[in-house]
Amino acid sequence: MASELRQDMIKRLLQGAAVGAFAAMLIGFTWGGWVTGGTAAEMERKSASSAVVAALAPICADRFRQAKEVMANLAGLKKVNSWQQDTFIADGGWATFAGQKSPEPGVAQACANLLMTMQ
Repeated sequence: MASELRQDMIKRLLQGAAVGAFAAMLIGFTWGGWVTGGTAAEMERKSASSAVVAALAPICADRFRQAKEVMANLAGLKKVNSWQQDTFIADGGWATFAGQKSPEPGVAQACANLLMTMQ
């Protein structure tokens, strides 16, 4: 009889531990802000990319404003559709920096957005 009670207690203890672990994970991942390693790496990559764009876009806009034919270039930028403005900036070379063959993703569009708001 004592052996049966001990087995029943152990069984209940293990069941409680399993339910508690599941509840902790459920609460942690849904409301606690826990993320997997893959999600954390993706968040880090996006954050780094945003920082690069935020740092390079003002430099691109400054290069655009210091170009020889700034007024003609600005008129040309205004003429193209908003979804083509990044191509206009990239083709002009203002978003491509030393050591790069093409602009960093997002920099040309951010540069165009700055130029359109800083008229």
